[in-house]
Amino acid sequence: AIHRHCPHARCAMHVHPMFSTVLASLADSRLLPIDQNTATFFNRYVIDNSYGGLALEEEGERCAQLLQDPKKTVMIMGNHGIMVIGKSVAETFNRMYYFERAAETYIRALQTGQKLRILSDTIAEKTASEVDQYPEQSDRHLAELKEILDSEHSDYSF
Repeated sequence: AIHRHCPHARCAMHVHPMFSTVLASLADSRLLPIDQNTATFFNRYVIDNSYGGLALEEEGERCAQLLQDPKKTVMIMGNHGIMVIGKSVAETFNRMYYFERAAETYIRALQTGQKLRILSDTIAEKTASEVDQYPEQSDRHLAELKEILDSEHSDYSF
Protein backbone atom coordinates (compact mmCIF):
# COMPACT_ATOMS: atom_id res chain seq x y z
CA ALA A 1 0.00 0.00 0.00
CA ILE A 2 2.84 2.41 0.82
CA HIS A 3 4.43 2.04 -2.62
CA ARG A 4 1.07 2.40 -4.40
CA HIS A 5 0.07 5.60 -2.59
CA CYS A 6 3.47 7.18 -1.93
CA PRO A 7 5.62 7.17 -5.09
CA HIS A 8 8.28 9.13 -3.19
CA ALA A 9 8.73 6.11 -0.89
CA ARG A 10 11.18 3.89 -2.75
CA CYS A 11 11.98 2.12 0.53
CA ALA A 12 9.90 1.52 3.65
CA MET A 13 11.04 0.11 6.98
CA HIS A 14 8.69 -0.82 9.80
CA VAL A 15 10.36 -1.51 13.15
CA HIS A 16 9.64 -1.66 16.88
CA PRO A 17 12.79 -0.22 18.52
CA MET A 18 12.60 0.41 22.24
CA PHE A 19 12.55 4.20 22.52
CA SER A 20 10.46 4.83 19.40
CA THR A 21 7.93 2.30 20.67
CA VAL A 22 7.89 3.92 24.11
CA LEU A 23 7.22 7.25 22.39
CA ALA A 24 4.44 5.62 20.34
CA SER A 25 2.89 4.34 23.58
CA LEU A 26 2.55 7.77 25.19
CA ALA A 27 -0.77 9.61 25.11
CA ASP A 28 1.18 12.51 23.60
CA SER A 29 3.51 10.88 21.06
CA ARG A 30 4.96 14.11 19.71
CA LEU A 31 8.75 14.29 19.43
CA LEU A 32 9.48 17.80 20.64
CA PRO A 33 12.63 19.53 19.32
CA ILE A 34 14.95 19.59 22.34
CA ASP A 35 18.27 18.95 20.57
CA GLN A 36 19.75 18.56 17.10
CA ASN A 37 18.54 14.98 16.58
CA THR A 38 14.97 15.68 17.67
CA ALA A 39 14.92 18.90 15.63
CA THR A 40 15.91 16.88 12.56
CA PHE A 41 12.37 15.46 12.56
CA PHE A 42 10.53 18.74 13.13
CA ASN A 43 7.43 18.70 10.88
CA ARG A 44 8.82 15.52 9.27
CA TYR A 45 6.61 12.94 11.00
CA VAL A 46 2.96 12.03 11.41
CA ILE A 47 1.29 10.33 14.35
CA ASP A 48 -1.17 7.53 13.78
CA ASN A 49 -3.40 7.20 16.83
CA SER A 50 -5.67 4.56 15.29
CA TYR A 51 -3.90 1.30 16.10
CA GLY A 52 -6.14 -1.43 14.77
CA GLY A 53 -4.16 -4.62 15.28
CA LEU A 54 -1.84 -6.26 12.80
CA ALA A 55 -1.03 -4.16 9.75
CA LEU A 56 -3.02 -6.16 7.23
CA GLU A 57 -4.18 -4.74 3.89
CA GLU A 58 -6.86 -2.41 5.29
CA GLU A 59 -4.48 -1.09 7.95
CA GLY A 60 -1.79 -0.63 5.30
CA GLU A 61 -4.09 1.44 3.11
CA ARG A 62 -5.02 3.69 6.03
CA CYS A 63 -1.39 4.16 7.06
CA ALA A 64 -0.30 4.90 3.48
CA GLN A 65 -2.75 7.80 3.36
CA LEU A 66 -0.91 9.41 6.28
CA LEU A 67 2.43 9.38 4.44
CA GLN A 68 1.34 10.96 1.15
CA ASP A 69 3.03 14.28 1.96
CA PRO A 70 6.66 13.80 0.74
CA LYS A 71 7.89 15.92 3.65
CA LYS A 72 6.49 13.40 6.18
CA THR A 73 8.96 10.52 6.27
CA VAL A 74 8.30 8.94 9.66
CA MET A 75 5.02 7.63 11.01
CA ILE A 76 4.79 7.15 14.76
CA MET A 77 2.34 4.28 14.95
CA GLY A 78 0.48 4.70 18.23
CA ASN A 79 0.82 1.69 20.53
CA HIS A 80 2.94 -0.06 17.92
CA GLY A 81 6.26 1.25 16.55
CA ILE A 82 7.38 3.36 13.59
CA MET A 83 7.26 3.28 9.80
CA VAL A 84 10.05 5.11 8.02
CA ILE A 85 10.15 5.86 4.29
CA GLY A 86 12.83 7.21 1.99
CA LYS A 87 14.25 7.37 -1.50
CA SER A 88 16.81 4.61 -0.87
CA VAL A 89 17.75 1.92 1.62
CA ALA A 90 20.58 4.11 2.92
CA GLU A 91 18.34 7.15 3.41
CA THR A 92 15.59 5.13 5.07
CA PHE A 93 17.99 3.27 7.36
CA ASN A 94 19.76 6.50 8.32
CA ARG A 95 16.44 8.16 9.13
CA MET A 96 15.33 5.15 11.17
CA TYR A 97 18.63 5.08 13.08
CA TYR A 98 18.52 8.77 13.95
CA PHE A 99 14.82 8.71 14.81
CA GLU A 100 15.50 6.03 17.40
CA ARG A 101 18.39 8.10 18.77
CA ALA A 102 16.11 11.16 18.90
CA ALA A 103 13.38 9.17 20.64
CA GLU A 104 15.92 7.93 23.18
CA THR A 105 17.09 11.46 23.95
CA TYR A 106 13.52 12.67 24.30
CA ILE A 107 12.35 9.79 26.51
CA ARG A 108 15.41 10.10 28.75
CA ALA A 109 14.83 13.86 29.04
CA LEU A 110 11.21 13.21 30.05
CA GLN A 111 12.43 10.76 32.69
CA THR A 112 14.26 13.54 34.53
CA GLY A 113 10.93 15.13 35.38
CA GLN A 114 12.42 18.53 34.70
CA LYS A 115 10.97 21.12 32.36
CA LEU A 116 12.25 20.63 28.81
CA ARG A 117 14.18 23.33 26.97
CA ILE A 118 12.30 23.24 23.66
CA LEU A 119 13.82 24.83 20.57
CA SER A 120 11.83 27.49 18.76
CA ASP A 121 9.93 26.42 15.64
CA THR A 122 12.26 28.62 13.59
CA ILE A 123 15.44 26.95 14.84
CA ALA A 124 13.90 23.47 14.69
CA GLU A 125 12.81 23.98 11.06
CA LYS A 126 16.20 25.47 10.16
CA THR A 127 17.92 22.41 11.61
CA ALA A 128 15.60 19.98 9.81
CA SER A 129 16.07 21.84 6.52
CA GLU A 130 19.85 21.79 6.88
CA VAL A 131 19.80 18.03 7.45
CA ASP A 132 17.51 17.62 4.41
CA GLN A 133 20.13 19.43 2.33
CA TYR A 134 22.83 16.90 3.28
CA PRO A 135 21.51 13.70 1.65
CA GLU A 136 24.93 12.14 0.99
CA GLN A 137 25.36 11.66 4.75
CA SER A 138 23.03 8.65 4.66
CA ASP A 139 25.09 6.87 1.99
CA ARG A 140 28.27 7.50 3.97
CA HIS A 141 26.67 6.30 7.20
CA LEU A 142 25.61 2.98 5.67
CA ALA A 143 28.97 2.54 3.92
CA GLU A 144 30.80 3.09 7.21
CA LEU A 145 28.61 0.53 8.97
CA LYS A 146 29.37 -1.98 6.21
CA GLU A 147 33.10 -1.28 6.61
CA ILE A 148 32.84 -1.99 10.34
CA LEU A 149 31.06 -5.26 9.62
CA ASP A 150 33.68 -6.18 7.02
CA SER A 151 36.52 -5.45 9.44
CA GLU A 152 34.85 -7.73 12.00
CA HIS A 153 34.49 -10.43 9.34
CA SER A 154 30.76 -10.47 9.93
CA ASP A 155 28.59 -12.76 7.88
CA TYR A 156 26.00 -10.46 6.34
CA SER A 157 24.61 -9.67 2.93
CA PHE A 158 23.39 -6.47 1.31
